Amino acid sequence: MSNSSRGLQSNVLGTFDTVVMAVAGSAPAYSIAATTAVLAGAVGVAGPAALLYCAIPMLGIALAFSYLSRIDVNAGASYSWVGRTLHPFLGFVSGWALVMSATIFMVAGSLPAGSMTLSLFDEGLAENTALSTVVGAVWFLIMLGVVLGGARLTVRAQLIMSGVELAILALFAVLAFLHSDTARVFDWSWLGFSHFDGVSGFASGALVAAFYYWGWDVTSNLSEETRDSRRTTGLAGLIGVGIVFLLFEVFTIAVNIILSARQIEENGANVLAVLGEEVWPGWGGKLLIVAVMLSTVATLETTLIQVTRSLFAMGRDRTMPSALGRVHHRWNTPWVAIAVVGAVALVMFVASNALGSVGDILADAISAIGLQIAVYYGLAGLAAVVAYRKMLLKSPADFLFGGLWPLCGALFMFWVFVEALGELSTSAIAIGLGGLAIGLVPMLWYWRKGSEYYRPARLDASRTVTADYVPGGPAPAHSAAHEGLPTDF
Repeated sequence: MSNSSRGLQSNVLGTFDTVVMAVAGSAPAYSIAATTAVLAGAVGVAGPAALLYCAIPMLGIALAFSYLSRIDVNAGASYSWVGRTLHPFLGFVSGWALVMSATIFMVAGSLPAGSMTLSLFDEGLAENTALSTVVGAVWFLIMLGVVLGGARLTVRAQLIMSGVELAILALFAVLAFLHSDTARVFDWSWLGFSHFDGVSGFASGALVAAFYYWGWDVTSNLSEETRDSRRTTGLAGLIGVGIVFLLFEVFTIAVNIILSARQIEENGANVLAVLGEEVWPGWGGKLLIVAVMLSTVATLETTLIQVTRSLFAMGRDRTMPSALGRVHHRWNTPWVAIAVVGAVALVMFVASNALGSVGDILADAISAIGLQIAVYYGLAGLAAVVAYRKMLLKSPADFLFGGLWPLCGALFMFWVFVEALGELSTSAIAIGLGGLAIGLVPMLWYWRKGSEYYRPARLDASRTVTADYVPGGPAPAHSAAHEGLPTDF
């Protein structure tokens, strides 16, 4: 069998593994540490409200992913679903939005990983952007090696990193609750709308909140490597969103209560360490830095999976260079896609040093990624409604979970995208929209070359077509089915 015709290794991950990947994808400790100051800058004390009101539509998107993964198992996830329901061009834009947001995150995530590691030894070193970049790049290369080594190795590393991270977060959630020295008294209005600066203020907060949650959908990119993936990937995504929502709310409220606005502002990329120091002087800050470092490295791993599996699906469909669809003969991983992502990210590490401090880079990158996330989540929500349109009136549950909730989630994402454009800095918009625009080049090029992806078999949940080959045997030429994978395309 040739190298390019091999598939990913199927049936490697179980339900528990996939839930761990979903939680790690949203990176609770990293998101809280890196994004709390950005969220506070956007909405002040209304952070808990922004996270709450973004969680509701985000669950709608998670439901959309769950429903779509039942009828189309594909490592490209929204790239495949949107292409087969709405339009192949929109499908490509959806896949490209994920690729760009993940690639930008390689820098936005690796820099804190570097500065956190350095701050364990010396606080002064953590402020050195060049040194943070070098250490972050080392972490990135280690994770690149783990992802290259296959899904089993990936999930074992993830269990260790995320297990320790979640144990530390649970401990500090209890300590924060017991802490008596407060900057503010808890106020239920933090969960209401009164603290938002109008509709546009709410939108900018929701865009940052979308970045908090982003990443749980790695379960869908791993669907070709998951046991009973039609049920597992969607369920794990929903559980993952629920777990990280609780963690985000607990810690955002704790930050509001325990830290002053000045403390939050002065410690932009490291709010959790300051919270830890307040709650448990001496050891607290260090322990939470360890949690954030592990969380950052863990989410670098899941982001690498998302971008490499998406590029693998594009290479396999020949909407990007077909070499990206090659799988390593021993590890069953898309090694060309992994190598390309590694090379591009390392170039971006060097370039990012010209952009300023870790905090400056983070703020613009988070907003830019937020725009791109809103695009591909919104399109996936619409895709679910279109794919299930003939089944929505069969039961109230189908109507609510397969139609209304995903549709509301999609409309919310598009609304946030439009509203936020008026609020964001020029550089954030340039990175966000410029990154999406670059994708038009390969899209039009491979469309002209006649890729089969641009003539899709429509995705319709009301009819399931039996695959035209036996799983494990060679698929016929131009088959929509993927080798070694039982599908019902």
